[in-house]
Amino acid sequence: MPDDLGHSLPKRTLRDPRELRAMAHPVRIRIMDELFIAGSLTASQLSDRIGESPANCSWHLRQLAKYGYVEEAGGGTGRQRPWRPVIESRSWGERSEGELAAAGAAMADLMYRHEFAEHEEYRRREDSEPQDWYDAAYWSQSFAWLTAAELTELKEAIVDLVLRYAERFTDPATRPTDARAVRLVSWGFPARPWSEDRK
Repeated sequence: MPDDLGHSLPKRTLRDPRELRAMAHPVRIRIMDELFIAGSLTASQLSDRIGESPANCSWHLRQLAKYGYVEEAGGGTGRQRPWRPVIESRSWGERSEGELAAAGAAMADLMYRHEFAEHEEYRRREDSEPQDWYDAAYWSQSFAWLTAAELTELKEAIVDLVLRYAERFTDPATRPTDARAVRLVSWGFPARPWSEDRK
């Protein structure tokens, strides 16, 4: 299951269903997007960006903080306090059952739907992008015959490539002047059940 930033960052494996349910909310996913893009924001600034009331943003921020997804960035009071994302690798990839499995499935479903919606939104506006960004954006689909070890190696290589730029989340000074927030989604999974591959 998802490992959202990689393995050279602090790692946290989510084993409490409450931790997963705390993030499995559309408003909270949007709040996290905005915090990753901006670095830090207040509830009032988030309100302007996502179209929710400052009070609602403040409540969701407190819930995210309770489970370690965000933290206060320092300075300000009340709804003018800035918040920032906690930068760590989170996973819930161990097989589970019961409440944890249900919470993990709900979280994964929400994240998949969110990323697909963001991709569809980009496709609607892609013709308005500057030519260099239009050319740089990509979508790739392929098949490969791999062992489980090779798929793990490929996954880790992709994560390592992305992690070259991880410091840009926390230090805006490291971002080139022409850098933009870019969504990166990748997956690799068996194309068919094990029994069908043997045919």
